[in-house]
Amino acid sequence: MPSIHTATPPESRVVIEDVLWETYEALVEQRRGSVPRMTYDNGVLELMRPKRQHENIGRVIGRMVDTYSEVKAIEIQSVASTTFKLQSLLKGFEADESYYVTHAERIRPKEEIDLTIDPPPDLVVEVELTSSAIEKLNLFAAMRIPEVWRHDGQKLEMFRLIDGVYQSIASSRELPGLAADKIATFLNRRFDVGETALIHDFRQSIN
Repeated sequence: MPSIHTATPPESRVVIEDVLWETYEALVEQRRGSVPRMTYDNGVLELMRPKRQHENIGRVIGRMVDTYSEVKAIEIQSVASTTFKLQSLLKGFEADESYYVTHAERIRPKEEIDLTIDPPPDLVVEVELTSSAIEKLNLFAAMRIPEVWRHDGQKLEMFRLIDGVYQSIASSRELPGLAADKIATFLNRRFDVGETALIHDFRQSIN
C-alpha cells in the first residue's frame, strides 16, 4: 500500500470576526510570549502560529539587516515582533522583524512605544508563506509604515510608502545600498551552507 505524505503548512492561521478592540487588547496583554502573533483590523483578528520555515526566513533576513547596519555604521533600533496598535484606526500588528532607522535616536531611550505620540517603525519585515485573511499592505499603509519587506517563501519584495500608497522598490531607502536581489541571493543559500557561514559571506560582500 503506497504511503501518503501530508505536507505540514509553514504557518497555521485562525481568523475570528467581530472582535471588540478591548478583547484584542486583553488577549495581547494576557498572552505569554509572542506566539501566536496577532493582527487586528477593524474587528477581524488573525492568530498566526509560525513554524520553522517561517521563523528561519524572518530571522536570517533580520541577521542580514543587523550585519549591514553594523558594517555601514547605520544606527538602528530593533523592535522585533513588538505589538504596534492604534485604537483610533482599530488596527494592530506584530511583524516578524521591525526596526527604527530614521527615528532610531528618538526611540532609543524609550522603554515603551506609544503610537499616539511616537512614530511607527521605519522598516517592517513580513514573512507570509500562506495567504493572510487581512490585507497587510493596506493595514501598514494606514499605520504609515514607511518601508515594508515581504517574503512569500519564494521571493523578497521591497515597498516604499509614497503618497499613501506602497510602490515597489529595488533597493531599501532606510538602508541605502541594500538591494532586494542581494538579500534574496544569500537567503536562497540557507539550505546549502550554515547560517554563520552565510552571514560571514554576506558581510564580506558588503562594499
